[in-house]
Amino acid sequence: MASISKLSTSAFAHSATNSRPSSRSSYHPVCCFDLLKRTSGFNNNPLLSSKLSVRSNRPINASFLVSCSLNDGNGSSVKKTTLHDLYEKEGQSPWYDNLCRPVTDLIPLIESGVRGVTSNPAIFQKAISTSSAYNDQFRELIQSGKDIESAYWELVVKDIQDACKLFESIYDQTDGGDGYVSVEVSPRLADDTVNTIEAAKWLHQWVDRRNVYIKIPATAACIPSIKEVIALGISVNVTLIFSLARYEAVIDAYLDGLEASGLSDLSKVTSVASFFVSRVDTLVDKNLEKIGTSEALDLRGKAANAQAALAYQLYQKKFSGPRWEALVKKGAKKQRLLWASTSVKNPAYPDTLYVAPLIGPDTVSTMPDQALLAFVDHGSVSRTIDANVSEAEGIYSALEKLGIDWSDVGSQLELEGVDSFKKSFDSLLDTLQDKANSLKLASL
Repeated sequence: MASISKLSTSAFAHSATNSRPSSRSSYHPVCCFDLLKRTSGFNNNPLLSSKLSVRSNRPINASFLVSCSLNDGNGSSVKKTTLHDLYEKEGQSPWYDNLCRPVTDLIPLIESGVRGVTSNPAIFQKAISTSSAYNDQFRELIQSGKDIESAYWELVVKDIQDACKLFESIYDQTDGGDGYVSVEVSPRLADDTVNTIEAAKWLHQWVDRRNVYIKIPATAACIPSIKEVIALGISVNVTLIFSLARYEAVIDAYLDGLEASGLSDLSKVTSVASFFVSRVDTLVDKNLEKIGTSEALDLRGKAANAQAALAYQLYQKKFSGPRWEALVKKGAKKQRLLWASTSVKNPAYPDTLYVAPLIGPDTVSTMPDQALLAFVDHGSVSRTIDANVSEAEGIYSALEKLGIDWSDVGSQLELEGVDSFKKSFDSLLDTLQDKANSLKLASL
């Protein structure tokens, strides 16, 4: 069990004092909370009607969830949750890190305060391979002569388009500030600059929705791709960012792209930078345990949020000054920081460890099922991201002194992330090929 004795007084363990002890429970994920059958009322809040369980020793208490009732303007009552508070009080947008059919399952989540959706190859691999909801469309595609990869993209694009429609009103209400749905280019292109650009153009044109984000990994090869895609006026979610150095390169690519666009109005070109957190602790903790000293062991569970706090400082620095102000005059919007990989991997840690300590204005937190439910149930809403920057700097430096090479950490996690998405992508294509073979045999 990792030592978290020092976390309770740290800004980077804000959740430790605002959440209940947790233990990892076994469950089968229910896509999009299985929320089609719900009724209004205090004890039937859409998030509470989920079949998913929060990792907490106590049952969910609805009083943590509902703070008041709002009127949506059409005479119906909408329950206000901590997700609404997160956005309205602290300027952070809660997004949902999952997508599957039926996409209408997202409606109660939107009502509960979710303001956008992220997806990736692993999410679609799980959704398509474990659900029968895709079978009819897939059968039609195969019977019409589509090859397996083309059929895959047809399935994905339909989900993205349908989700974009659901979030379109949020996009309009915020003038393009929120309401986005992200879809990633093929993970096979992570080391291919030119084809990543072409894939982003193709995917953006095919989805054809104002509120779609084309996801591009922050690999060295794709940094130039990001600049070119932004310059073309395509909004981008830059994913798989694991280090401060790579994050700065991502910001520069965004700024370079805006400057190279030639557009007189930059207001419709937006971006988020997906900075991963929990995976950082997973790797760094292993290294600290190998070191084994009391100083090293006391730093477990602190690396990710410390680096994230410094990323926010870099964000504030880069999106200020003469260069940025010149772009603002043309309507440019900041590339918001998005906290990704917010699920807790170590059951010894509080279940909101990668959400509660990272709250700040102009940021996004994309949460998978457990993290979202945990935060709604017992998360605390207050500005924490820059509550103790000096402590973050101290933790970052202390880890370096112990021999933790932040550049190596970033490089290893990037390779693992790309490889994981490639495996999910390839696995799904194999599954679809098996289904196609079965269909062909059945038709004989």
